[in-house]
Amino acid sequence: MLQPKKTKFRRQQKGKMKGFAQRGSQISFGSFALKTLESSWITARQIEAARQAVTRYMKREGNIWIRIFPDKPITKKPAEVRMGKGKGAPEGFVAPVTPGRILIEIDGVPLDVAKEALRLGSQKFPVMTKFIVRRDYAEN
Repeated sequence: MLQPKKTKFRRQQKGKMKGFAQRGSQISFGSFALKTLESSWITARQIEAARQAVTRYMKREGNIWIRIFPDKPITKKPAEVRMGKGKGAPEGFVAPVTPGRILIEIDGVPLDVAKEALRLGSQKFPVMTKFIVRRDYAEN
């Protein structure tokens, strides 16, 4: 699963996810992409599950680019622990995404295969997504 090799601090504050994505909102590498329509935290497990679903449907043909990286540590306190006594231990990593962010890009497969592969991948994410095609894409 994706996670940073090293972090400066073990714990991080929650932060706010307001506004639309400024960076990572254009197709850069592939011809087809999955774009978010909502804000959310996407866990490393969800990213890996989506990657597996897309790769499996494409039968390992073409290329896949994952445009988000989970670098925000999330903490959780154990079950049935009283309030107070500090912040919980780090549990995993998430990638905060805002509307307009590109999650996955693919290339090297036909349009119908790409559409179905990204549909299967989008089911693994906790956000509404939209299938988009590169502006200068031409069907061969």
